[in-house]
Amino acid sequence: MLTDKLFWCLLSRVWSGWKRAILIVQPKTVVSWHRAGFKLYWKWISRRRTSVGRRPTSKKLREVIFRMVAENPTWGAPRIHGELKMLGFEISERTVLNWMRKAPRNPEPAKKWMAFLSNHREAIAAMDFFTVPTMTFGVLYGFFVIAYGRRQVLHFNVTRYPTSAWVSQQLREAFPYDSAPRYLIFDRGSNFSDGVIETIRSLGIEPKRTGIRSPWQNGIAERFVGSCRRDLLDHVIVLNARHCKRLMTEYVRYYHDDRTHLGLDKQTPAGRKSATGTTRGAKVISMSRLGGLHHRYNLAA
Repeated sequence: MLTDKLFWCLLSRVWSGWKRAILIVQPKTVVSWHRAGFKLYWKWISRRRTSVGRRPTSKKLREVIFRMVAENPTWGAPRIHGELKMLGFEISERTVLNWMRKAPRNPEPAKKWMAFLSNHREAIAAMDFFTVPTMTFGVLYGFFVIAYGRRQVLHFNVTRYPTSAWVSQQLREAFPYDSAPRYLIFDRGSNFSDGVIETIRSLGIEPKRTGIRSPWQNGIAERFVGSCRRDLLDHVIVLNARHCKRLMTEYVRYYHDDRTHLGLDKQTPAGRKSATGTTRGAKVISMSRLGGLHHRYNLAA
């Protein structure tokens, strides 16, 4: 109707947010519904019907184990388990071993690791996986290799089945023509098997595995995953592997060319040029990135 069109035209002149009023559901709401449904779905198929397993280890017993580990650095799990039996504690040797691995450690090895990362960052790369939920409540695995020096993503791919053979092929594609770094850091995931380590050594790279439950030892890779989730994946619903790879290709381009990084003195991995000359009175223009989730700003010519 002509009157309806006239009404909305007049309304748009005085109210800039009129478009939001005619939307039934906001995109952010749809994404939050999908995340909630994903959690409920996997909680439902993973529910426990019966109580299984041993009783949880008490806090008092954990503190005793940690104390024995700190006071007797040469003792292994059998020795500590024997002492606990003498004290009347009912616990298995395997449980003692698991808690020994979680005991607080001497900070000196951590300082040595940080010194290694700082002194060799130009010759270090890292690889890791992260999961991406799909619209049908499936799970995709994103694999990437990132350089420590300039935080550049050297390779990225997506799969449903992250086998060791698939990882080995990705490494060959990531380091062609003698472009391999000296060191490659990765965690203790089952995907990184002995076959993957053999592939790494065949490329002339020295493998460096992080400690158990020590994600801080691979901080550059962990920060990339966190940035990727905050910047992109938390705001979209991925349809399939092809859709995920297209989104991530756009994100890696944005990550390299547009996004500034605190660890690079607020520069970009690709070396974005700063504006030169006077900026007084200059017009600032914005360029959409990632479908409008982010923008890049330049001065108009």
